[in-house]
Amino acid sequence: MKEVTRDLLREVSEWTGEFPGAYNVREDGASAGRRSTENIQLSDKPDGPGLVIRIRPGTKGETVSIPALVTHGGVDDLVYNDFFVGEGADVTIVAGCGVHTEDGSNARHNGIHRFFLEKNAHIVYLEKHLGTGHGTGLHAIDPVTEIVLGEGAVLEMDTSQIGGVDRSTRRTTAVAAAGAKLIIRERLLTEGTQQAKTDFSVQLDGEDSGADIISRSVARGKSRQQYRSRIVGNNRCTGHSECDAIIGEEGAVDAAPALIANHGDAALIHEAAIGKIAGEQLLKLRTLGLTEEEAEARIVAGFLK
Repeated sequence: MKEVTRDLLREVSEWTGEFPGAYNVREDGASAGRRSTENIQLSDKPDGPGLVIRIRPGTKGETVSIPALVTHGGVDDLVYNDFFVGEGADVTIVAGCGVHTEDGSNARHNGIHRFFLEKNAHIVYLEKHLGTGHGTGLHAIDPVTEIVLGEGAVLEMDTSQIGGVDRSTRRTTAVAAAGAKLIIRERLLTEGTQQAKTDFSVQLDGEDSGADIISRSVARGKSRQQYRSRIVGNNRCTGHSECDAIIGEEGAVDAAPALIANHGDAALIHEAAIGKIAGEQLLKLRTLGLTEEEAEARIVAGFLK
């Protein structure tokens, strides 16, 4: 295994030399290692690049790791992964992605993940994105996530992009049946001339379904961010969308949450706040002996935690 591969694995999937359960490591467009378990089966998709992951009903406490890595420039990786989660299963999925380039050619990964959760299934989905290397080529990651939640199913999605990615476009769609819940936490940092776009769209079709989406981001340098969220309530349901952003230097954030209520008992809320770090916060930390740069770094780290 190459050193850059090991470094990326440690950063995006908390790899410590081995994976605790089922896994597939995708390296530069090909599988670099795979293991299934009795309850979690991984196989190649018959109709294109990617995996079919089947989680047996009632599976509890297991983890499946599917990191995807681009270790050099000149790679434009596209992968389709389908997750079929059986009734009552409760599993963690770790799907980090790292792109690395040391020259003038681009390194890009585009992962299209589809989730089909049966009745009362519960998934914790962890996704961390990172760009590394000193090359002038673009580090690009463009994830697409499609989610279908059966009755009473819950998907908790925690996604972070905290360095090195020059261009990213995230698109997430979800449809929720009765009693199903979608919980999303996004953390995003852009610097220099980096650009990031996020688009969440949720259909709350079932009675007592719900969605809770919270995005926190920091735009520094001359970076640009765009945030879109759309929650549609088609039944008695609850929906909450929140976007909080800090702007530094000449950064810019364009946030537009949208709510559509098609039912009299749809309770939908959105919040958005964009601004620079408050002066009193900086002053308080500077009185403790920190420089302005150190104070800003500490505030940003706490905000994105």
